[in-house]
Amino acid sequence: MIAELKFHDVPSMSDTIRYYDGELLFADNITSVPKLMRVFKLEFIAFVFCLGGELELKLNTVPCRLKRNDALFVNASTVVDLVSRSDDFSCKVCAITPESGLTFINKSIFDAVMRVYEHPVVHLTDEEVTLVLKYYGLADFKMAHPGMSYDKESISLIVKACAYDLLACVARHMEVENQGILRQGDKLFRRFLSLLSENKDCSRSVSSFADDLCVSPKYLTTICRQHSGKTASELIALSMVGRIKQMLLYSDLSIKEISAQLGFNNLSFFGKYVKKHLGQSPNTYRRLKGYGR
Repeated sequence: MIAELKFHDVPSMSDTIRYYDGELLFADNITSVPKLMRVFKLEFIAFVFCLGGELELKLNTVPCRLKRNDALFVNASTVVDLVSRSDDFSCKVCAITPESGLTFINKSIFDAVMRVYEHPVVHLTDEEVTLVLKYYGLADFKMAHPGMSYDKESISLIVKACAYDLLACVARHMEVENQGILRQGDKLFRRFLSLLSENKDCSRSVSSFADDLCVSPKYLTTICRQHSGKTASELIALSMVGRIKQMLLYSDLSIKEISAQLGFNNLSFFGKYVKKHLGQSPNTYRRLKGYGR
C-alpha cells in the first residue's frame, strides 16, 4: 500500500516550512521528507526550484532528474519515488491544494499547463530563476513583517503571479512542434479543462460537460482518470470548491448571494455541499478562515 502524503501532513514532517495556511505552502527545502518515506502518492500540487545539487526521482514510474536551475512540477495524485539526492541538493518549494491550482487555469496559460503535465522538468535561465526567487523573497519578506499589510490574500496573489510567470517560461522553452501529434484523448482532456476554467454557468454535472464535448460521460471520466488520476466529477468538484473558497474568504457577499452566483438554487443544498467538501458550514468556514486571517 503506497502511503499518501496529504497537504495538511507536510508541516509536521519538515522543519523547513516558511508559510502554511491550509491552501498555500512555502518551504526552504525538502531534505527532511525523504527520511520519512521514499515512495508516496502526492495529494497536492508542488513546484520545486533546484538551487544546487541533484535530485533523482520517478513520477508515476517515469525517471526525472532535477539539477541546478531546473523547475519541477508535480501534479496531485502522482506517485513519487525519491531515488536519490546529492548531499549538496538545495531547493525552494511552493505547494498548493488541487482546488487552488484549478483556479489558475485560463486560456492564456492553458497550453503551458498542459505541457507541464507532459514534461514536468523545465530548465530555466539564470534570469528566470532570479524572477522566481524574487517572488519567493517578496512573499518571505511579507511573512516576516506582518505589520506591513501581510495577509492571506496578498500571499495568494504573489503565488498566482509567480505561477503565471513560471508557466510563461515553460511556454517559451517548449515549442509547439516539439509536442508531437496529439491523440484524441489529449485533445479531449484539454477541451474539458478549457470548459472547466470558463464554466460561466457553474455547471456541476459531468453530463453537461460531456454533451458540450459530444462524448459520453463514461468516456469523459475515463479520459480524465487517464490524464489526471481523477474522475471528471472529482475535477469539477475541485474547481467548484476552489471558487467557493475564494468567494467565502475574499468577498463580502452573503452566503445566499454566493450560493446563487455559483448556481445553487437551494441554500440548504449549498450548505450541505460546502460541509461535504470543506468539513464545515459556509458561515463557520468564513468565520474561522475568512478575509485577513
